[in-house]
Amino acid sequence: MYQPVTRGAGRTGWSPGFLVKLALVALVDALGVYAVLAAWGARSWGVLTAMVALLLVANWAYFTRRALPLKYILPGLAFLLVYQVYVVAYTGYVAFTNYGDGHNSTKEQAIEALLVQNERRVEGSPSSPLTVVARGEELGFAVVADDGAVRAGTADQPLETVDGARVEGGRVTALPGYDVLEYAAVLERQQEVTALRVPVSDDPADGSVRTQDARTGYVFTSTLTYDAASDTMTDTVEGTTYTPNDEGRFEAADGTTLPVGWRVLVGFDNFVTAFGDDRYAGPFLKILLWTFAFALLSVASTFLLGLFLAIAFNDARLRGRRVYRTLVILPYAIPGFLAALLWSGMLNRSYGVVNEVLLGGASIPWLTDPLLAKLSVLGVNLWLGFPYMFLICTGALQSLPTDVLEAAKIDGAGRWRTWRSITLPLLLVATAPLLISSFAFNFNNFTLIYMLTGGGPRFDDASVPLGHTDILISMVYSVSGLDGTAAKDYGLASALSIVIFVVVATVSALAFRRTRSLEEIA
Repeated sequence: MYQPVTRGAGRTGWSPGFLVKLALVALVDALGVYAVLAAWGARSWGVLTAMVALLLVANWAYFTRRALPLKYILPGLAFLLVYQVYVVAYTGYVAFTNYGDGHNSTKEQAIEALLVQNERRVEGSPSSPLTVVARGEELGFAVVADDGAVRAGTADQPLETVDGARVEGGRVTALPGYDVLEYAAVLERQQEVTALRVPVSDDPADGSVRTQDARTGYVFTSTLTYDAASDTMTDTVEGTTYTPNDEGRFEAADGTTLPVGWRVLVGFDNFVTAFGDDRYAGPFLKILLWTFAFALLSVASTFLLGLFLAIAFNDARLRGRRVYRTLVILPYAIPGFLAALLWSGMLNRSYGVVNEVLLGGASIPWLTDPLLAKLSVLGVNLWLGFPYMFLICTGALQSLPTDVLEAAKIDGAGRWRTWRSITLPLLLVATAPLLISSFAFNFNNFTLIYMLTGGGPRFDDASVPLGHTDILISMVYSVSGLDGTAAKDYGLASALSIVIFVVVATVSALAFRRTRSLEEIA
């Protein structure tokens, strides 16, 4: 369990290495306990269970001598489980729910939100001088009643009379058991103050005190009441009763629903929407075909250009090869998102450098015409991607076995025959895995699309904010509503993400099988 070190006459102690390990594991345990407590507070039982399991495995692995290999693979395995397996599993779960605008929370939270959002000021209720107070970190209100009594409470404790309060100018300035917040402190916690509701009494029907200016309090009560026994919501003004339906909303007999719902499982509804709803099915097919074309053409164009330059600069007769190689890889040194933004400005129809300087003031719609926008995306991606292909092709060419090439020359094979039968197969064996990863990268190249065209120009016949240069991943972003152009629909976006995962995994698996056949040929 530990490494004793002999000191002097039979004394033993811990080695420095063990102390370092102990400190590192203690740090990991501290972070793990923090994550466990956070998961407990959020009631995320799956995350809590996984974190406890990882902590137990980590402590066992690093304090036993019987799990030496696990000591080395555990960090990578833990990150794989947390950042890959969990993310994929949670995305799969969300894909079968209605998670999105109007369905962001649990049923209990939805009920609470409905009761709060439908509050109205109690008719005839007086306004009361109000002071914002705090008990520790918990905020509360202190109000002066009509009879001069001071009553105080918090969100969890109804208003009750407090003796010994000091009132100056009709407002509480000191209160036993509470701290009176200064104006600056109230401003810092303004959102908390305006969202705070302090019950008037133990009876919810009496309403709660709210404030908008932190100086005057009003009594509000909800026009909706929830009956836990019958699981119904009733509008006390109109007398309408709402019952929960299968879509995670309270629904009346006439089909009307309350605006706030909760997350429920909806089966394959999101996948049916993606492939069957006219709003998404038509654009989805176009975007899917363009995504494949974009990924394949990007890989092919960057590989061919990189290979051509690698062959040219690999010729020993070419002078200044080091300078040329340095210049070629310069585009690779510029961050991709920054390069895409620069090209977006350079290709601007009105003031871009390409139109104004290179083409003598022409007005070519590089980014607003559907065909030209796609060509622009491919061209910019070629400029960004060929240095990478140049580097891997240069390394592959320089690592080719010279004895095989010399044997082919002795056998009388010409340059073309040597290239076709020896150089190219060996080159593909070395570069095929990288070409597959490049395909997967371009299949999900969100940065280029978002920064260069934003997915535009938009489809004329689509009712959703999708465009001609959108690829599947940018479509997911638009459908999710994170860009603010549509209502948030995380369930549908997750379903599309699963489709992307299946497509990329299938293509990669088939491509790797083809790579193994190339190795057998080589």
